[in-house]
Amino acid sequence: MTWLHNEVLEGEFVKLEPLAERHVADLQQAVADGESWKLWYAMVPTVEEMPAYVQAALAGKAKGDAPYVVRSKNTGQIVGTSRYYMVDAANKRALIGYTWYAESVRRTPINTEAKLLLLQNLFERHGAIAVEFRTHFFNQTSRKAIERLGAKMDGILRQHMILKDGSVRDTVVYSIIAAEWPTVRRHLLSKLGRD
Repeated sequence: MTWLHNEVLEGEFVKLEPLAERHVADLQQAVADGESWKLWYAMVPTVEEMPAYVQAALAGKAKGDAPYVVRSKNTGQIVGTSRYYMVDAANKRALIGYTWYAESVRRTPINTEAKLLLLQNLFERHGAIAVEFRTHFFNQTSRKAIERLGAKMDGILRQHMILKDGSVRDTVVYSIIAAEWPTVRRHLLSKLGRD
């Protein structure tokens, strides 16, 4: 039985839609805006890698992952992606990650609302006890964004994974637990001007 269902999540600024093969071209256009794959510490696909990236994400659905495309409701364009992964139904936990956005929507309400929707779905509809975020030790932009959500750092997994360029990543682990969710929710709503 699947704990998390890959269903549409919709807010004022974004619509999170289940990832499908038909989204490849739109994601290629989004990732070309800003060329985030050039950041050595970011695990963002290139335009050419996008079909394989989507296939890998879709294959993860068999293990309980729930990948999404992020659509801007203002423009109607797909502007990035995010997903639940390493879903642990027995322990009511999941990670949120594989998040990247087109340069044109960074520092807008897009990420804040996307994370609000993903967290709200986990905690309020599925009774999660915790959600986790992971990022490269040197990815200061991602670390600050995760901290701005209200997540707390749990620690650092040293020499955690080998990246495609051969470098070894130290991974910073953050989490939000169920007891913290009401405060985090209020914080995110306040950031969106809805408190």
